[in-house]
Amino acid sequence: MKALQETLSIALAAAPWLLLGLTMAGLVKALISEKMLGKALGGDGVKRVALAAVMGAPLPLCSCGAIPTALALYRGGAGRGPATAFLIGTPGVGVDSVAVTYALLGPFMAVARVMGTIATAIATGLLVAVTGKSPARAAAGSTGCQGSGCCGDAHSHLHETDQVRQPLGRRLSGGLAFAFNDVLDDITVWLVIGLVAAGVLIAYAPPETMMTYGSGLPAMLMAALIGIPLYLCATAATPIAAGMIASGISPGTALVFLLAGPITSLATLGVLRREFGGTALVLYLTGIVVTSVMAGLLVDAWVRWMELDLIAQVATVRELLPPWLEWSSLILLLILMLRPLGRRLEMNSSANQ
Repeated sequence: MKALQETLSIALAAAPWLLLGLTMAGLVKALISEKMLGKALGGDGVKRVALAAVMGAPLPLCSCGAIPTALALYRGGAGRGPATAFLIGTPGVGVDSVAVTYALLGPFMAVARVMGTIATAIATGLLVAVTGKSPARAAAGSTGCQGSGCCGDAHSHLHETDQVRQPLGRRLSGGLAFAFNDVLDDITVWLVIGLVAAGVLIAYAPPETMMTYGSGLPAMLMAALIGIPLYLCATAATPIAAGMIASGISPGTALVFLLAGPITSLATLGVLRREFGGTALVLYLTGIVVTSVMAGLLVDAWVRWMELDLIAQVATVRELLPPWLEWSSLILLLILMLRPLGRRLEMNSSANQ
């Protein structure tokens, strides 16, 4: 019962901010085209790598959803560095996950997550860039991720090629439909798992044990090694990190999990090895682990130095919204999340007939 109460409390805190984040994600989807990205990220160099990390950060794509777009950019002339930075920055954080991070972890961790993701994307992109140059423009072949266990066609491309010619109203409605249908459908199961896991952690994890073993370099390395092979979207990872901090695990260790988990997956690793080779894959993993752990150590040091109370920050954020708004947002979110379940039941019923 206590775990259920904690899960409900976290869900109420996250719901309004998740709806706001999904709305912002829809606007980003409507206003940024793949053609614009390709033009900005063509070529190589430190500037292009940094630009790819920054431009990819707000986009509402999971790790598998970022793969086809990153490959399209790479085969269209972007270097390995910018393509890798985009492949990390895009799933590592998005406007929807930033909003939920602000609600569940407070403003300090929201900023730390954004900065940590961008730093990891830039550092890893620069490492991978040394393994080769960009391919010939418009190389042949599919930009999908066949056989890698990726998301469906909903995330295959950031935009259709003719979308930039559509009226603004249609682009906005299409972007919002993408956010509240495709993005929400993709994260629903993992979001529920994350909320339940957070509730169990807060309710039953002994704070003394977590404080002893949940901080420092060994704990951060373990968080990175656990997070890298998982397929966990940035939004769904947030309540788990909130549960980790509430149960006594250090903010830096939670940040390492927030960075390593959403940034990559086994599907991403497989596609990267196929496209760039084994050396690039080793540098890719090295960049993620080293940079995320360094970010975690820096965050823990900063929290101790500034004597920050992250739990108090979260409580302050909770006070910004009235209970009626939290409940109405959660009910609306549940209705939106139940729609894909109804569609799947209809499809199974039709298939059995």
